[in-house]
Amino acid sequence: MSEYLPTTPYRGTRDFLPPEMSVRTQVFGHLYDVLERYGYQRYDGPVLESAEIYEKKSGQEIADQQLYTLTDRGGRRLALRPEMTPTVARIIAGNAGSLQFPVRWYSHPNCHRYERPQRGRVREHWQINADIFGSESANCEIEMFELIHDLMRGVGASEDMFVVRANDRNLLASALTDLVGVTGEQLPQVFGLVDRWEKYDRETLAGHAEQIGLGDKQFDRLGDVLGAGTALLDELPAAVKDSSNLVHMLATDAADLVRFDPMIVRGLAYYTSTVFEVFDTSPENNRALFGGGRYSDLAGMFTPRQIPGIGFGMGDVTLMDFLATHGLTPQPRSEVDVVVIPVAEELAGAARQVATELRGAGLRTSTPIELRKLGKELGRADKAGARAVVIVGQEDWAAGNVTVRSLATREQQVVPLSGAASALAELLN
Repeated sequence: MSEYLPTTPYRGTRDFLPPEMSVRTQVFGHLYDVLERYGYQRYDGPVLESAEIYEKKSGQEIADQQLYTLTDRGGRRLALRPEMTPTVARIIAGNAGSLQFPVRWYSHPNCHRYERPQRGRVREHWQINADIFGSESANCEIEMFELIHDLMRGVGASEDMFVVRANDRNLLASALTDLVGVTGEQLPQVFGLVDRWEKYDRETLAGHAEQIGLGDKQFDRLGDVLGAGTALLDELPAAVKDSSNLVHMLATDAADLVRFDPMIVRGLAYYTSTVFEVFDTSPENNRALFGGGRYSDLAGMFTPRQIPGIGFGMGDVTLMDFLATHGLTPQPRSEVDVVVIPVAEELAGAARQVATELRGAGLRTSTPIELRKLGKELGRADKAGARAVVIVGQEDWAAGNVTVRSLATREQQVVPLSGAASALAELLN
């Protein structure tokens, strides 16, 4: 047995080296910019929460199969957060008296689920969450869908690369009970069947339907309902449609932001009406990227005050797969813009002084930690991605000058220290 511990991370988690972090920082920076242009404010919360809030509201799959739980020394059952929505509901409920509703909040938490690692699924992920709390208006749905389109454009996607598919659980419940003959007791199981509809073949689905208690005619009718598209709305009671924000939205000029799809149901237990998922349209990555929906009273776990909400969570794994599929992944940024190289150890202080000036001018600047020969330092600077170097020589420095050199063209010029930043800015531009 080796005396050394393994260098690989725990299965389903990932290490991010600087080039990968550079890509992620660029992508998430674009998303933050879009969210904040819409007026969303960033918040955060603890990675540890009471296990009860997930067992009560996140759905059976997360609570029974995916939750990382522990008991602390005080005997309290805790869980690593698998998602952020119950946490934000708790925060909203706890601070409702000081908030001006509706509020627009976003976060970027680290979440943990005991998944079977595969493409698009890991055990630790980061997720952009955006929520509106305190309004039941259909304008919330419209804003959510506009925001999603702008977020996707923010990372370089064109409209033909993705589609937003939306449904209303109340509309689906009406269709299942009124048109298919599903009983109230069967409804949760049939919702689960609908959620798996595109993942299995017809024979497997029919077997699941039989286990639920649906007859052959009901199963055939269920397939007709799920494939009906917007035509399904003509078969539903007017009262059900009148209470649906999604139906109202589909009657506005925002209708082209989504595609009505009866097969969208979402697996999380707290969604109550509007639900939606964003899909990649590429056949190479034909899958859901992220989704969300409306929850009428998730904050009701913590307060008697009813605070409706709507939101979505955009996971980093599927987003990065999407960018790679469409050739949209940005290139990692270089380590630095400029390296300041002293030609001798006794000029190290002078080099730090120059570097301080350049950093003050907004240039990413480094100096050698262990000085080598000038040729080797130029090679290291080139490998670090620097586009220019500043060479601090003894005679130049004594005269108050430095040498500015382009690594691309190898052209160089001697300039006063006070003019180094502007000379580099011109060179780099």
